[in-house]
Amino acid sequence: MKKIILMTLLLILLGGCSKPEFKGADISNGPIGGDFKLTDHHGKPRSLQDFKGKVVVLFFGFTQCPEVCPTTLSELKSAMQQLGEKANRVQVLFVTVDPERDSQTILAAYVPAFDSRFIGLRGNDSQLADIAQKYKIIYQKQPQGDSYTMDHTAGSYLIDPEGKTRVMINYGAGAAVFAHDLDLLLAE
Repeated sequence: MKKIILMTLLLILLGGCSKPEFKGADISNGPIGGDFKLTDHHGKPRSLQDFKGKVVVLFFGFTQCPEVCPTTLSELKSAMQQLGEKANRVQVLFVTVDPERDSQTILAAYVPAFDSRFIGLRGNDSQLADIAQKYKIIYQKQPQGDSYTMDHTAGSYLIDPEGKTRVMINYGAGAAVFAHDLDLLLAE
């Protein structure tokens, strides 16, 4: 009888340890994610598979974004600093939703200015529509005087080293939330 009680307690304890408690939304069982084909800010073709073995942070934005994008990239920079050496096993990918204005040159100047390890990605209209559908993001031009701005989904996706989308972190959650959830994925 003692063995059965001990085994039951052990199974309960192990069961409680098997699922990480993310601070962001756990979307591990959702239909969000998938591979993509885009071009990085060096002109190199990239896919999600290129980053297998790393935890990937996927964020959609544009370089002329006044608040959401620079805030999120700054939070990610801080999270990378909090992770220390572990940050070398994380890849931040910034996908522009404004490829009309965000050329390779502009992405190369903007994205690594936050952290030299961050990579900017862009694609043609078809490639952007494909990744937007896979990650359930929205984006659209909003006229603004003689120019325009972009409305876009502001959350970030955390993808585990096997390429599975696991967590969605809402805009403004803060660097500590990113660092916490990235650390959990790195520990798996």
